Amino acid sequence: MTASSDAPVTAPEQEDTEFVQFWNEVLAPKFIRFRHILVDGLTHHSEAVFPKLPVKPGDRVLDVGCGFGDTAIKLARIVGPEGDVVGIDCCDAFLTAAEADLAQTDLKNVKFMRGDAEISLPEGEFDFVFARFGTMFFANPVAGLRNMRRALRPGGTMVHIVWRNPEDNPWLSMAKNIVLEFLPPPGDDARTCGPGPFSMADEPTVRKMMEVAGYTDIDFQRVDAPVLVGQDVRDAIEFQLAIGPAGEVFREAGEVAEAKRSQIEEALADAIRQQTLEEDGIVMGSSSWVISGRNPED
Repeated sequence: MTASSDAPVTAPEQEDTEFVQFWNEVLAPKFIRFRHILVDGLTHHSEAVFPKLPVKPGDRVLDVGCGFGDTAIKLARIVGPEGDVVGIDCCDAFLTAAEADLAQTDLKNVKFMRGDAEISLPEGEFDFVFARFGTMFFANPVAGLRNMRRALRPGGTMVHIVWRNPEDNPWLSMAKNIVLEFLPPPGDDARTCGPGPFSMADEPTVRKMMEVAGYTDIDFQRVDAPVLVGQDVRDAIEFQLAIGPAGEVFREAGEVAEAKRSQIEEALADAIRQQTLEEDGIVMGSSSWVISGRNPED
């Protein structure tokens, strides 16, 4: 497989769902703005998870919801020149950024393609399927998880990483709680990115999803690690009001939110100043599940 720095490879054409449209139109520009947090901020998670992934040289790997391509590139270095990696995402801007980063490497075993895992994926082609903080946004999680299993060869393994409960993820929950002191929660008609970051926090529920999707040997491993939330207080405030649960509340409140912006920012600043300051910026606690399952041999 030969990598290319041209436009991303396109999967068989699919009609975009409302969620995919929302990611492309609303969220992608925000994610690009805060890429330094969303990629670099997860360094500790990567260091805890990647060395333990069941990937070996020569494997063929699918990275679902590959985003900016950093995980696909990490996986490509693990599988080596005898293996290959396909990164798939529904956001055009993410794929463009991924291609640009790939072009700066010497890797020839990676390609990126546009697609929606909830609708379809290549079938029976991969030894390992991976997703970092993507499956929790599936509107139809069983369908997405089933498609990921079907992408595996018999006996292949899937691993996906999701956030655990809000209480163990103050980097997401703290800001939302503060914003809700000033603004109403989003209504039932709010445009969202899907079920949200905590939709797969409950182990029994997700285990049942995995079973219904056809996986065996299902396992949950907890990983606690600090995450970067901003280079400084201002960066952290802007990040929280743009992305995640707090950002959704702020966005949906519209003009009311803007009218109260100064009060909200002041309250967030007070809380953020109490967090740990490291060399790279402000860090807070986080907790995730690393969930694995196997595609049966028969």
